[in-house]
Order: sequence, then structure tokens, then C-alpha cells
Amino acid sequence: MKLVLLALSLAVAVMSQDILRLPPPPAGERVLYGQDPLQFGELRLPEGSGPHPVAIIIHGGFWRAAYNLDHISHLCVALNQAGVATWSLEYRRIGDSGGAWPGTFDDVAAGADYLKTVAAKHSLDLNRVVAVGHSAGGQLALWLGSRNVPDAIKLRGIVSLAGVADLRRAFDLKLSNTVVADLLGGSPDSVPDRYKATSPSERLPLRVKQRLIHGTLDVNVPFEISKDYAAAAKAAGDDAVLIPLEGARHFELIDPRTKEFETVKATILELLK
Repeated sequence: MKLVLLALSLAVAVMSQDILRLPPPPAGERVLYGQDPLQFGELRLPEGSGPHPVAIIIHGGFWRAAYNLDHISHLCVALNQAGVATWSLEYRRIGDSGGAWPGTFDDVAAGADYLKTVAAKHSLDLNRVVAVGHSAGGQLALWLGSRNVPDAIKLRGIVSLAGVADLRRAFDLKLSNTVVADLLGGSPDSVPDRYKATSPSERLPLRVKQRLIHGTLDVNVPFEISKDYAAAAKAAGDDAVLIPLEGARHFELIDPRTKEFETVKATILELLK
């Protein structure tokens, strides 16, 4: 029986890895939030007249240009079917002109805040907005919630899906080779202020609800990163909850075909109540 369960688990993991190659659903309405061709979001609306709660979706891919928002669009459609509007952000990444530090962060902030510009036209409820990010997008979602900017979009909560919540640790672990140094332009010793400005673990408390969902068998971003971050966030006074997914790996969290996604969806809906 144990061998059968292990085989099923591996089959699901392989299937979820295919989310990167699965043809995306029809694109949402593309809205530019800046002048660069990569400064856009895809807006998808649920059925009904609204006002709709909104999830700002930030895709992963270790901040690299090789990965765009297509692979997370299935998650967006699934949330639409659950009654949630989605604002999926594209942004300049490592390898793009103007990407990495500081352009990647500038784009995510500008894209998230642009939601206020389109809210009235599309009947979006700005009192019910969450940020949801996967992997590198989880880091960006947590960072988004850490901004102390008067005109920033107000978040009801943040859902980090296997997020890289500690950039110093990610650098030390050499996650995806030198990607953190590529993102920030150096090591924690050479550009310490950039790590302090962008690593969620160094910006606590965020003073916004945080839900850290992470598979215990994740080999892309180790589970312990979310575990330790959640403990530090709670110690700092934040409402932060770790939701471990036993036996799950990296991509089940954004694949609506998996049982793990049901936990993700339920968590988002709970924050939007």
C-alpha cells in the first residue's frame, strides 16, 4: 500500500510539473500599467455584476525572464470560478531590459497599485484585496505587503505559495544557482541594504495577515524557509500562519487539478471574507 501511495504521489508531482507546459487558458483583459511592453496585468472577472473581491497574482520562475505569467493563469481561472477577480501581474525580470533590482520591484508595486485605477470600471471591491504569489512571486507578494507607502493598495492578506521568504538564506543555499545575487546585484555582504529592502524576513513585522502554504517535499524552495519565516513573523507580532502540505512538492500549489490547490483556494477565500 505504501508503494502504491508513493507512486500516486510521484505521478501527481509529475503532472503538476506539467503546469509549466500546459497550454494556458484564454488570456484575460490585458491592461498596461506602465510604458514598457512587460508592464501589464491580465484582469479576469468572475460571473456577476460585483463588486468583486480581488486577488493580485504574482507568478514565480525565480525572477527570470524565461518564465512568464502563462503558467499561473490556470490558478486565475479557478479563482474566477470561485467568485474572485484576478489581477495577474507581468513584470520585468532577470534578463529583461530594466529587470532585476530595482525594476522588478518597481513594476510589482506599480502594477499592484494600478488596480485602483481600474477598480471602478470593473466593479472591484478594494476593501477585499489579497496578494497571492508563488515561489519568487511569494517573495514579491510578501514584499508588496511590507511597503510603508501612503497611497499603496491596501491588502486584506497575503498568501505565499512556496515563497522565497528569506533572500539571505536563499543566497546561502544557492537556490537556482546564483539567482538571488543576479536579482539584487550582489551578495548580502556586498549589497546588504538591498537585502534589507527586499527580503521579507528582514522587513518584519508586516502588519498584515500572512498565510504561508508550502509542500513539505519541495526541492525547489525548501519547506523550512516558510516554516522559519512564519515563526519569526509571529514572534514579531504578525498574524502569520504556516500551512504545511504533507508530501507535496513545488507545483501542486498552483495546479487546480490537485487536492493541494483546494487548500490554497480555501485559504484565499477565507482571507477575502
